Amino acid sequence: MTTTAVPWSELFGPPGRLEIDPAYEKLRAERPLCRVSLPYGEPAWLATRYEDVKTVLSDPRFSRAAAAARDQPRARPYTGAPGNIMSLDPPEHSRLRRLVAKAFTPRRVERLRPRVQEIADGLVDRMLDAGPPADLVESFALPLPITVICELLGVPVEDRHAFRTWSDAVLSTTRYTPEQVTEYTGRLRDYMAGLIAEHRRDPRDDLLGALVAARDEQDRLSEDELLSLAQAILVAGHETTASQIPNFVYVLLTHPDQLAALREDPGRIPDAVEELMRYVPLGVGAGSARYALEDVELGGVTVRAGEPVVVALASANRDAAVYTRPEELDLGRREASHLGFGHGPHYCLGAQLARMELQVALGTLLRRLPGLRHHEEDIVWKTGMATQGPERMPVSWS
Repeated sequence: MTTTAVPWSELFGPPGRLEIDPAYEKLRAERPLCRVSLPYGEPAWLATRYEDVKTVLSDPRFSRAAAAARDQPRARPYTGAPGNIMSLDPPEHSRLRRLVAKAFTPRRVERLRPRVQEIADGLVDRMLDAGPPADLVESFALPLPITVICELLGVPVEDRHAFRTWSDAVLSTTRYTPEQVTEYTGRLRDYMAGLIAEHRRDPRDDLLGALVAARDEQDRLSEDELLSLAQAILVAGHETTASQIPNFVYVLLTHPDQLAALREDPGRIPDAVEELMRYVPLGVGAGSARYALEDVELGGVTVRAGEPVVVALASANRDAAVYTRPEELDLGRREASHLGFGHGPHYCLGAQLARMELQVALGTLLRRLPGLRHHEEDIVWKTGMATQGPERMPVSWS
């Protein structure tokens, strides 16, 4: 290793309330590729600029699969399960991704919009019946994407309270102990194994049924791959959207001029979702490490073969070399694509579904809850998790 690694805690403070640490701006200007030491694992390079982050995420000279044999840099004591789709490189990654991608094409996702709208309206109906205040997270943000992914995948919606804890364990940094993470992820795996067995006994026309058929009839994936893929879809299919709905609402409520413009012209909601994806720092810390397979020139330094690089998506999305006034929320922005859904082979598989759900969520809340407002002093923010956002967000309306 060519440079002394700086402990993460010395570079960055604790995560704020959807705020970007000012250290990122300084790093982009002075040390766009910086040697860092995360709480666990070996030291790594940290990429903070937009173009460098895109390179690490898309260049085949950087490998995710190589991390399996290394003490990869990370924010938690445990590593992800081997063989998970996020830990693979093409062509293995591409093979698994193709099995699922057809369920998330823009055309198929758009066909789901009426059902998503029906779910959103039903949740708001219940909020209106109960009257304000309501917890936006429990009443709306969580049940909307959970219901959608459960129906799509073939998971009983009534089981969502059980797998919510298991899902949190998958994304825990310090909230759960390593022993608890092992226990809860084991329960999630057993639960999904049971659902797969049910789908074998009683074949169904849903995504899990299609994956079971791909395993049993076409031999296109192993049993472990089937189980890992089903778990990943269930967790990733709701967690990000469930976090971003209250995040987006919070940001809009704290930018009243932008909110007023959106209320006046709801047709701008798709553009607003894209800008909010750029602006809101969902992830805590850095993304999963990629290992250089050969020497690579990046950010003015040479990353040697075998060295890991982690990326800061939130920093890349605030790069002044790419965005005009990047620290400002501008719902009419028409600049480079954000990296909120990642980039390259591991670009978020459910990005189209998430976009549509977020569009429906914002449109429904703004249309049906006039005068929507939050209670800042009563918001409870997540701690010890890989994602940021309110855990509890009381709201009222006129």
